[in-house]
Amino acid sequence: MPVGIFHPPRSAFLRIPRAGLRRPFHVRNLSDTANSRGTSSSRAPTVFAFTVLGGLTAAYFFWPSTSRSAPTLQDRQIAPSHFTPTTVTASEACGPNLKLITLNIPPESLPSSVLSPIWSIFVKDDDIQVERPYTPLEGIDANGDVRFWVKQYPRGEVGRWLHSKSVGDTVEIRGPIQTFPLQEGRWDEVVMISGGTGFSPFYQLLFTQLLQSETSNNSTHYTLIHSSPSVAELPPTSLLQPLLDMAEQQPDRFKLHLFVDKLNDISSQNPSLAPRVGRINKSALEDAMQLREKTSWWQWLSRLRSYNRAEVIPTKKSILVLVCGPEPMVSALAGPYGRNLSQGAVGGALGELGFKSGQVWKL
Repeated sequence: MPVGIFHPPRSAFLRIPRAGLRRPFHVRNLSDTANSRGTSSSRAPTVFAFTVLGGLTAAYFFWPSTSRSAPTLQDRQIAPSHFTPTTVTASEACGPNLKLITLNIPPESLPSSVLSPIWSIFVKDDDIQVERPYTPLEGIDANGDVRFWVKQYPRGEVGRWLHSKSVGDTVEIRGPIQTFPLQEGRWDEVVMISGGTGFSPFYQLLFTQLLQSETSNNSTHYTLIHSSPSVAELPPTSLLQPLLDMAEQQPDRFKLHLFVDKLNDISSQNPSLAPRVGRINKSALEDAMQLREKTSWWQWLSRLRSYNRAEVIPTKKSILVLVCGPEPMVSALAGPYGRNLSQGAVGGALGELGFKSGQVWKL
């Protein structure tokens, strides 16, 4: 009799640094009159939609389901209801305890339609019968290849197991599972804040929306603010270089801001990276999102007495902020998750900047 799959708490599923997928982020809209009735009314449908989405996400992970002990099926399209055998075709070291791992899905198991970002799949560790979610960097290509950026943590069972796999080995996957349903054209600006391998869902989004199609009619502007502990732990050059080129060639479409906790030997790295040393904080967010208002000295002086730290610069743009990374980082920037890993209230640096429910989503 097959051994049932053990499912740890939701907290284990949403650790993106380990899986290339982070806990769900809260989506919050930034409006010009956050305290006005008009803004409150216009935001209501968005808040309701995100509340429903959060509830459905929590229900999927916590409600008893037969998919938790899903069977392994061949000659079937990939689906959340069963596991599909895939083959490791590449496993490349790309940093301290980091690998780019490619799996190949058999032709008969490929999905019949293109998947919209952001989505992930579950990878099963056959040794201890545990699964974890990982985000494919470029989705599924025409040959059935899916690529993941995976970090091995000391206590990360599936990450360790994946790092041990060699070319030709079999890995079972289940999915796809939608992480966040981004509505194309809904937002003027999408700001993505990531830490470590929390970069993966945002790369998938950018690859689909910008890199894969240079003639996209999507008018949304994208900003990625990413942080890694060191230069060596930044995303590999094969992933970063296309984004660096896009930011340089089309600043009206995309901006990229890189941060590292410490600057070690950068001689072997791409000199165009130019990461900023330090943590992503409120000031960094203000600069990256251009929320600082340019004023003359006398305007600044006249406002000094009434200055409010929580007041954000009025803007007519609809802004969505997605956050994905280690839990302490998410908490500091967007507030802690709620009970059972629900979105919780918007807090942290984004809360101080005036972002409200419906504008921030914690992945």
